[in-house]
Amino acid sequence: MDEVRQWFCEIRVEETLKNLIKHGFDAITVADRSAACNEILKRTPSAKTVGIGGSVTVREIGLVSLLEKQGNMLHDHWKKGISQEESMRIRRAQQSCDIYIASANAITLSGEIVNIDGACNRISTMAFGPKEVIVLAGKNKIVQDVSAGIARIKNKAAPMNARRLGLDLPCAKLGRCVECDSPQRICRGTLILERKPLGANMLVIVVQEDLGY
Repeated sequence: MDEVRQWFCEIRVEETLKNLIKHGFDAITVADRSAACNEILKRTPSAKTVGIGGSVTVREIGLVSLLEKQGNMLHDHWKKGISQEESMRIRRAQQSCDIYIASANAITLSGEIVNIDGACNRISTMAFGPKEVIVLAGKNKIVQDVSAGIARIKNKAAPMNARRLGLDLPCAKLGRCVECDSPQRICRGTLILERKPLGANMLVIVVQEDLGY
């Protein structure tokens, strides 16, 4: 059974990478989180400033501490103990960093990258600003198409993120989207990258593990 699961994972990743590359993205796959960290570190000299997007995946693999140890200047708005004003300052600084590292909420088999944000700093920074963007995603983020990607985000990623943040949202209680009008709503902006943005330097790393939400 493990061989069958591995086969299924590999053909889906292969199709996704082929279409991402067809759409102008640089795209590679790695076996696990350790390999993902190694790929990112070798592309991130210590002199580079690094923006860290709001991502469970990026922190789950231990990348932030490795970049700190390497000596990179990090713009990380999830840093503990900072004020809301400092958090917003850091998010703006991410837009002009050397390398921005974030995750994808969903990547389609046909090669689109789908994200939904609350403050929209991640999707705006991914689309334009930093000299380089690295998009990291586990194999669990691969979906059939854009519609499936949006459904995945609203009915899986968003409810878990809302729950993690302790927000008083219907999805944090029901585990699914009801298209709420709550002031705390975290689904406020959608970015669908159908092709690599013009002039962008963007690498997608698909990890053959389940990561993030």
